[in-house]
Amino acid sequence: MLSLGVLEYKQLDKPTPKAGEVLVKIKSIGVCGTDIHAYGGNQPFFEYPRVLGHELSGVVEEVGSGVAIEKGKAVYVIPYISCGNCVACRNDKGNCCTNIEVLGVHRDGGMCEYISIPEKYVVQTDGLSFNDLAVVECFSIGAHAVRRADIKADDTVLVMGSGPIGIGAIQFSKMSGAKVLVSDVAKEKLDFCRDNYAVDGLVDALGDVTQQLSELTNGDFPTVIIDCTGNVKAMESAVTNLAHGGKIVYVSVVKANITFSDPEFHKRETTLLGSRNATREDFENVVNGLKNGTLKSEGFITHSSKFSSMVESFKNWTQPGSGVIKAVIEMDNA
Repeated sequence: MLSLGVLEYKQLDKPTPKAGEVLVKIKSIGVCGTDIHAYGGNQPFFEYPRVLGHELSGVVEEVGSGVAIEKGKAVYVIPYISCGNCVACRNDKGNCCTNIEVLGVHRDGGMCEYISIPEKYVVQTDGLSFNDLAVVECFSIGAHAVRRADIKADDTVLVMGSGPIGIGAIQFSKMSGAKVLVSDVAKEKLDFCRDNYAVDGLVDALGDVTQQLSELTNGDFPTVIIDCTGNVKAMESAVTNLAHGGKIVYVSVVKANITFSDPEFHKRETTLLGSRNATREDFENVVNGLKNGTLKSEGFITHSSKFSSMVESFKNWTQPGSGVIKAVIEMDNA
């Protein structure tokens, strides 16, 4: 249970699934930037106290009436509970439902032993480890951003921020055949992307980003910029570092106003897109990629902890210099 800056254990009753619900026994939990931002008070959709956890895998423990999924099956969770009735839901965009309740953000999540959720958000999948299933949601965010940008093979993509979401965006951009550049303030993260994901160029975000991009693109600049930094200055810089006729996709969510020069925006005929959460199609694309090997998870999970010792581990993971790319919490009984 999280209060602002304080993560602690709390004993709760084991939930009982209602009609149409599935009780999932949690096996692995991915730790997301959203969790860390909430811990530090920087998540704009968050209220305290809250049970964290929206990157979830587990086993079907029990089902309510009317549920078809079988007990004992390995599953991952789609954590975006949508209303089904609003304008977004009526247009198959439940990922940005006007009344959305994201597990671990708007309602209590799955950083616990058991969680009961509607069947439509529980997906049975064979052939992947529980840790892989726990990072499906994370990769899906990047997959959705790339799909929003409609990236083509002749695009040059700059992914700003090489954390877990950025790595997903890098891999799906590469799958689209595009030239992919990545920027970050951390050299070790840039090196990780170069060594593991065959990116086409590295940009030191502490240096002169504009000059580096000009050199890497022969003065053309990226045709697509995907921001995964959560940094206001980085997000604002996208407008002046974009190719004329290009697109910007903001994946990051910050508690701030974003401003930029209107003449710079207009002279490029810039397309500005927001990317929120992911759809079931994105989840399916990630699972297929993990199964057929086009999406790499090897080396992605750099840190792990058992649930019984995760409070101290979580604090360490939030510290600068922790070296975390992706952290996963594994249940002691897993």
